[in-house]
Amino acid sequence: MIYNFDEVISRRGTNSLKWDCATEEGVLPMWVADMDFRAAQPIVDALQKRVEHGVFGYTQVPDAYYEAVINWFDRRHGWRMNKEWIIYTTGVVPAVSAVIKALTQPGDKVLMQTPVYNCFFSSIRNNGCEIASSPLIYENQTFRTDFEDLERQAADERVKMMLLCNPHNPAGRVWTREELTRIGEICLRHGVTVVSDEIHCELVAPGYVYTPFASLSKEFEQHSVTCMSPSKSFNIAGLQIANIVAADEEIRQKIDRAINTNEVCDVNPFGVVGAIAAYNEGEEWLTQLLDYIWGNYQCMKAFCEEHLPEFPLTKLEGTYLVWMDCRALNRPSLELEHDLVREAKLWINPGTMYGAEGEGFMRWNIACPRASVLEGLKRFRDYVRR
Repeated sequence: MIYNFDEVISRRGTNSLKWDCATEEGVLPMWVADMDFRAAQPIVDALQKRVEHGVFGYTQVPDAYYEAVINWFDRRHGWRMNKEWIIYTTGVVPAVSAVIKALTQPGDKVLMQTPVYNCFFSSIRNNGCEIASSPLIYENQTFRTDFEDLERQAADERVKMMLLCNPHNPAGRVWTREELTRIGEICLRHGVTVVSDEIHCELVAPGYVYTPFASLSKEFEQHSVTCMSPSKSFNIAGLQIANIVAADEEIRQKIDRAINTNEVCDVNPFGVVGAIAAYNEGEEWLTQLLDYIWGNYQCMKAFCEEHLPEFPLTKLEGTYLVWMDCRALNRPSLELEHDLVREAKLWINPGTMYGAEGEGFMRWNIACPRASVLEGLKRFRDYVRR
């Protein structure tokens, strides 16, 4: 089946967080990380079939769900997990919060590489822990790990956990096997458990390969936790389904208790049905999606090189989130966000959402029809010219 990602589907009036919460009229939202594309037809068909049943009570997660997850990661990424390692929950953010609750005590430190996904900050603080930040090094329009600083931070005896973002949001990095191995070795040396958020794992640009952190070695597998979901890759975030994968039984039991303590241990029937359909029948759609997003990035890159050369883009290796250097405007990112909404009717994320290192940068979501990407860029160009 050929999918038309150029189709403009109106989402206004659907209680869309992305489209309906702007107070200004006519705002083009390119901020929160969901896509403006219709989901794969097999997912839609599976959900319609479930709706036709007409009864929507509490659901039991069947073996078919676990088989779909396991077979997908085995087939696409060479990582064969066991059914008993998998704990389902409502989303990756609740998963990360529950894992922090399970594996730390208030006052412990959690290490992460900034700038990084904004919910990491709140998940750490809400569990009474402190943030240990190891800033990524930005050069040549890309980011790399400062391994010396990471080692120094991990050596702090109060650091009990590292939150790894793989692929990295908002830096757009798809970490290599070598980089992940060095990170893992540092954490093992200092008794730091790696918790890897791999929600963007399928969203990889041509020429790059996503590697599950836990797949690198049995030792890493036993000393890590992986949080994953089909929500970003298949545009089904509203179905509220995710998985925590922990090979170590003791770690898994602690997480299971925390999941129940946080009361995020039940999922809805649509999330289960949608995930099974995505992993079993969604690969054709995903392949076409990745080609289209890469085309959007190439389009954006060409536009910026011609019309906005003073606003370089970070090289996009993974995700559909483009990190733009806006320091030429000499404006605080939060102020720029507000001005763009008010004056240009364009909503993109301020870099400071992702830590102090994001100051002067903005994050664009390009998972939308190409016409929307170009319209957003024109609005930004016109704002800059004014």
